[in-house]
Amino acid sequence: MPVPAVNYLAVLVAAIVMFALGGLWYSPFLFARKWIALQGRTEEQERAQAAAANRPLMYVSAFVCALIIALVMAHILAHMSSIMPTGAVHGAFFGFMAWLGFAAPTSYATAVFSFKPKQLWLIDSMYNLVSFMLAGLILAAWR
Repeated sequence: MPVPAVNYLAVLVAAIVMFALGGLWYSPFLFARKWIALQGRTEEQERAQAAAANRPLMYVSAFVCALIIALVMAHILAHMSSIMPTGAVHGAFFGFMAWLGFAAPTSYATAVFSFKPKQLWLIDSMYNLVSFMLAGLILAAWR
């Protein structure tokens, strides 16, 4: 089976956008305070845990995850482009469908069985939705 061409610069940009969105999403400007509270922790506890963590490894791991997601999405979109037209809107819709079909139900089932608050799942899942749609948009538009 031939492998369709993938724009690796678009993959890198999509990964950077997903990573940056995560930084914004989980910052005090958006959802950090609510996200921390929903986990039953205080901001002081969060800071202490973050200080003890290996931050460079955490950030590298998060970026590698975004890179893997973008790369897989790019390959799927490249294969899809051989049977149907793709553009920014199609890419965003693909991101939505990937979230709806894979990320949302998997993470919801995990949240249910780990007894996590539904609002915590919602904050995390909406980040996935927005990042998947942005990545799909970038990858499909920038072919």
